[in-house]
Amino acid sequence: MMSTRLTGAFAPAVTPFKPDLSPDLERFATHCHWLQQQGAGLAVFGTNSEANSLTVSERVMLLDHLIGQGLDASRILPGTGCCALPDTVELSHQATLHGCAGVLMLPPFFYKGVSDDGLFDYYTEVIERVAMDNLRVFLYHIPAFSGVPISLNLIERLASRFPQQIAGVKDSSGDWANLEAMLTSFPQLSIFPASESLLSRALPLGAAGCISATININPAAISAMCANWRAPDAAKAQASLDTIRQIIQKYPMIAALKWTIAHYRDDQQWQRQRPPLRALSEQQQSELQALLSAAGFAMPGLEAS
Repeated sequence: MMSTRLTGAFAPAVTPFKPDLSPDLERFATHCHWLQQQGAGLAVFGTNSEANSLTVSERVMLLDHLIGQGLDASRILPGTGCCALPDTVELSHQATLHGCAGVLMLPPFFYKGVSDDGLFDYYTEVIERVAMDNLRVFLYHIPAFSGVPISLNLIERLASRFPQQIAGVKDSSGDWANLEAMLTSFPQLSIFPASESLLSRALPLGAAGCISATININPAAISAMCANWRAPDAAKAQASLDTIRQIIQKYPMIAALKWTIAHYRDDQQWQRQRPPLRALSEQQQSELQALLSAAGFAMPGLEAS
C-alpha cells in the first residue's frame, strides 16, 4: 500500500503514431524511458497525449507495453477518465493492477451543467467498482476543455468519503486563486498545477510539483526545480523554464511538442497526429526552431534512451 505523498514533475507523455495512425509502441516506450531517466514521472494519456483520440483498448495496450518494457510503475499516473463509467472503471482497474502511482481522472465531460451530486455519484461508482485498496485517484480539473469543473466542495466531499483513495488534484484551470484555494484547503492532497511557470509561487504553499506539457521536452530542468525550489539560484532556474514554456505555447501545444521531439531526435515520424489535429506548418517549424536555438535549448540524453 502506498503511504507517501506523490510529488515531482509528471509529463503527459505525447503519443507517437505510425503511418496508419495506430499507436507506435516502440517510440512511445523510448520516449517514456527517456523521461524517467531525466527524473520525470509519466502522466500518460493526459490531454497532450491525445488521450481522447485513443480507444480504451489502445490505452490498455500502451500501458501494458510500458510495464513490460520495465518502466517504473510507481512513477506512472495514467489518465483514465472517460465519458462512459465502465471505460473509466476498466482503465483504472488495469492501472491499479500494474501498481501505478494512481490514476488521473477527468470527470465525464460530454454532458455540461451537471451537478456536484452527479459527479460525486460518478466518482463513487468508479471507486467502489474498482474496489482495490491501492487505488489512488487524482481529480483532473480542466474546465476549459472538459466544461465540467471540479469544485472545492466536490473535492471536500470526495476526500471525506474516500480519504484513502482520493490522493490529489491536477488544476489546469489557469486560475491562481483557485489553485491557491486548493492548496490552502487540502494540504493532505497532492495538488499539481498544470504549468511549471507556477512552481515558484505554488511550491511554497505546498504544491506537490507539476503535471505540465513541456515536461515532455524539458524534464530534467523542471524536475530539478520541483526538488530544489529553495536553492539560491531558483529564481534564475524559474526564469529559464518560463522562457521555454513561453516559446512552446506560442503554437498549438501538441504539434509544437511533437515537432520539438522530432527535430531533436532527428525522427520526423514523431510529428504525426491523429485528425483533426495537424502538424505545424513549415513557417511555424522554422520559427520554432529559431526561437529554441536562440534560447540555447537542448534535449540531453536522447542517444542513451
